[in-house]
Amino acid sequence: MIRLRPAAERGSFDHGWLRTKHTFSFGDYRDSQHVHFRTLRVINEDWVAPGQGFGEHPHRDMEIVTYVLAGQLQHRDSLGNGEILRAGELQRMSAGRGITHSEFNPSAREPLHLYQIWLFPAEKGIAPSYEQKRFDPSGRANRWQLVAAPTPEGGSLQIHQDARLYLADVSPDSALAREIAPGRRVWLQVLRGSGRLNDLAVTAGDGVAISDERHFAITSRDGVEVLLFDLA
Repeated sequence: MIRLRPAAERGSFDHGWLRTKHTFSFGDYRDSQHVHFRTLRVINEDWVAPGQGFGEHPHRDMEIVTYVLAGQLQHRDSLGNGEILRAGELQRMSAGRGITHSEFNPSAREPLHLYQIWLFPAEKGIAPSYEQKRFDPSGRANRWQLVAAPTPEGGSLQIHQDARLYLADVSPDSALAREIAPGRRVWLQVLRGSGRLNDLAVTAGDGVAISDERHFAITSRDGVEVLLFDLA
C-alpha cells in the first residue's frame, strides 16, 4: 500500500520569525490520522528568520535528526557542544535520560531552512549524546546514501533505533529503484524538486507511507531530492 501525505495538508504555522510545517501531530497541531508512522514521530520543515531561533529547552528519550537544506544552524547543548551546522550537514542528538539545547540562525541576512526529525528510541534512559557530519553529495547522485543507522555503517550517524535513513538525488530524466525487505516499512519525504513514485506524482514537502510493498521506483523530469526512512 502506498499512501500520499500531501505537503499542502500538513499542519502549518507562521510565527513571523518562524514558518513551520508539521507532517505529524506536534505542538498545537493535532491530527488523529497523522500522529506517527512506525517509530517515526516527527517530521517538521522549518524556515527560521535571520538572528532568530529556539531558546534553551529540554528533550528526553527521543532520537533527533536535523538536516540543513539552506543557511546555518547554531547548536548549543548541556553536554558542552557548541557547533554550527551548515547547509548539507546532518546532526544526530540522542536525548536519552535528558538534555537541554538551543538552536539559532546565526546569520544576520540569510534565512535558515531545515528538516527536523524525531524517532522513538529502542530503549529509554540511555546516556545523551551528539554528533554531526557532512556527507559527500556525490554519494547520493542517483543512489541511496546511508546517513543514519543503528550502527555507524560506512561512517553514518548512529541512531538508537532499528531504522536506516538514506538521502538520494535523482537527476533529471533519471530513475532510482528500491527493494524493500520483508517486514520493513518505508516513509519517503520529498525535500526538493518533484517526480513520480511509481505512478504517483510527488513534489517538495510530500510524504509517502509505503507498507506491504516489495519495491518501488522514483523518476524525475527535472530532478528531485528525497529522504527515505527504512523502518521496522
